[in-house]
Amino acid sequence: MAGQVGSFRVLLTVQVKPGLEAEFEKVWAQGSKEVTAQPANLGHTLARSAQEESVYYVVSDWTDRESFLSFESSPEHVRHREKLHPYRTGGSLAMMHLVEVAG
Repeated sequence: MAGQVGSFRVLLTVQVKPGLEAEFEKVWAQGSKEVTAQPANLGHTLARSAQEESVYYVVSDWTDRESFLSFESSPEHVRHREKLHPYRTGGSLAMMHLVEVAG
């Protein structure tokens, strides 16, 4: 996933309950289609930490902040988050504007 200068990136760090990683990945994959179907979504990935056990990173690129915030509060996204909630123990959300993309 290569972002574009001027686009909006969201980085979600998710702490998953130990032993539930495979189930979390399955439920995440089922709901990711709703994200990538959004016209303003430029890409969406899930990565598992190589350093911290049961930690995942979700990176999602959007055309702009407003489009992301609109999707984040949509009924589709709220339902997806509710499905993932039983697997999570915590996490954090960072939002940013892409300034430069090399490569």
